[in-house]
Amino acid sequence: MRKIFFSIIVAAGLASCTGTPPPQPSAQLTVIPDSQGLPAPQRGDLAAADRPALIGPLDTINVDIFNVPELSREMQVDASGRISMPLIGTVDARNKTADELARTIEDSLQGRYVRNPQVTVNIRSSVSQVVTVDGEVKEPGLYPVTNQMTLMRVIASAKGLSEFAKQEQVVILRTVDNQRMAGLYDIGAIRRGAYADPAIYANDVVIIGDSPQRRLFRDVVSLAPLLAAPLVAVLR
Repeated sequence: MRKIFFSIIVAAGLASCTGTPPPQPSAQLTVIPDSQGLPAPQRGDLAAADRPALIGPLDTINVDIFNVPELSREMQVDASGRISMPLIGTVDARNKTADELARTIEDSLQGRYVRNPQVTVNIRSSVSQVVTVDGEVKEPGLYPVTNQMTLMRVIASAKGLSEFAKQEQVVILRTVDNQRMAGLYDIGAIRRGAYADPAIYANDVVIIGDSPQRRLFRDVVSLAPLLAAPLVAVLR
């Protein structure tokens, strides 16, 4: 029994000494020596690629109709993805961008109620554009998705990995063209720069795997004080 504990402790010590290997150059990564320093980013590097922000159920939007204040208002999209507007009634806002919804409202008002309507729609708050984070993170839950959301940022939003997380078993579930897909990622490889930090989109599900070996190590170590006393007594 004492040999088993000694082996586990030595293995843990060696693992902590090795640490994370430094990033290695690849087709996607250029490694800059410490003496040179990282160059400053260009303006285009500071902005993420544009992703359409879609309106969904329970989002709050602001509809402004130029020179018609009585029709302008802030409202919440209902659970079915629709809004109700004076004069034109119910409008389907689901899966439309703000500009697309503005054009829809303009077409409904044109000619019959308002001459040359000019409509502006802004998304004030969104609860539909979220990613689900589950598994071995410190705070699983739903997190809002922005243009710059990536896997590493999602994990940081969930307060990081738990002590039992298996870094090489991170799954992203996504629906593409009505087909369910799953991607498997290795957090350690991303940290080393082996490949790019993958983008995260609305409705993605991120699942962090569990490491049974780490749980076993914790359980064995927690029992060590209980078993050490009898062993010491026998040796004496």
